[in-house]
Amino acid sequence: MRRVQELRKKANEHGVNIWKRIADDLSRPTRQRRIVNLYKINKFAKENETIIVPGKILAVGELDHSVTVAAFTFSGAALDKINKVGKAMSINELIQENPKGKKIRIFG
Repeated sequence: MRRVQELRKKANEHGVNIWKRIADDLSRPTRQRRIVNLYKINKFAKENETIIVPGKILAVGELDHSVTVAAFTFSGAALDKINKVGKAMSINELIQENPKGKKIRIFG
């Protein structure tokens, strides 16, 4: 719950709707959160794109291009696979890096 409150606070501070949308998605019950496999990220994310998944990323598949991925949680294997080719980070780290939410795509 604390993460959701921080997201709402950032959304209000910076006037950025993407953080409000992510907070709304994360406030849903766990069973309704998004689950994304790496093969879908590989298929639909572009080279050097930043994506955010308001849920969990699983390790099914491989990445063959560099992508920055922020998510609520990662499986251990998914985290390793992403960091070999691109960059994995928490949603809070992404907020610190990009508080305005520019050029971020919600995925899943």
